[in-house]
Parts: sequence; structure tokens; C-alpha cells
Amino acid sequence: MADLGDLKDLVEGGDVAVATTEAAPVVAEPKIDAQGRAYATGKRKNAIARVWIKPGSGKVTVNGRDQETYFARPVLRMLLNQPFQVAEREGQFDVVATVTGGGLSGQAGAVRHGISKALTYYEPALRGVLKSGGFLTRDSRVVERKKYGRAKARRSFQFSKR
Repeated sequence: MADLGDLKDLVEGGDVAVATTEAAPVVAEPKIDAQGRAYATGKRKNAIARVWIKPGSGKVTVNGRDQETYFARPVLRMLLNQPFQVAEREGQFDVVATVTGGGLSGQAGAVRHGISKALTYYEPALRGVLKSGGFLTRDSRVVERKKYGRAKARRSFQFSKR
């Protein structure tokens, strides 16, 4: 319909060509650099991880060290592998990460977040699986600041009656 005259014809029974556009599913293009890597930044608590993934044998390097030496606890290493397990891509990508800030637990969470985001940049089709698993959501819980007149953020000083 171009104007109201066409609407009049449509009401009276005339045929009017109505342009219908079917929304084709938009598939995001992979974001891969010249070396064939996907880059993402992951965050958790005060830790920030810069993560690069590329096709390989499944080797994970954190701050220039192997994941077994950097994250000694098995639980933290399990955190890093969760995105690959959910996406069924175990042992298919090499990961190089640099992490700063926070403690080991926060750093492992930041690397996990970065791996998940980088996987979606490398293979956009995995976004739905990772999002439903909760791997793309940045966990915003951080330590509450200390208030004046308090021993910690909320704890009061010990009361002394005498």
C-alpha cells in the first residue's frame, strides 16, 4: 500500500500487492583475527582475564604456565573445562589466557567467562548452548566495601557494657 487510495481498493475487494518480508535468521559472523584466534575478556570479582582460543589439542596456558601448575586445585581446573564440555568441544581448542587481580577462584571464574565468550566469537552457533548453561553471564557479585564505624562491611565492633 502506497497511499489511502490503495486501502480503499483493498476494502472494496481489489487486489493490492502487499510486500511481506520474511525475517531470515541472522547468523553472526565469527570474529577471528589474522592468526586464526578468537579473543574475549572475562571478569569475575576483581579478576580480569584476557583469553585467546584457536583450534588445537586442548592445551590451556594461563600466564605462561600450564593450567595444572597455575590452578593446582582440581575444582578450578574443572571450572575451565565446563564451557568445552557443554559445547562438546573438549580437546579441540588451545587456550592462552593472561589473568590479573583477585584470587585464584576469581581468576578461574574470569578465565571460564572469557573462554565462553571466545567460543561464541569463534562459533556463533554455540551461543544458545552456552547462554542456557549460564556461562555468558558476568557474575556481578563483588566484595562489599568496609563502612566507617564498623569492623567490616556490616559487622559492628564488639559491644562492651563496662
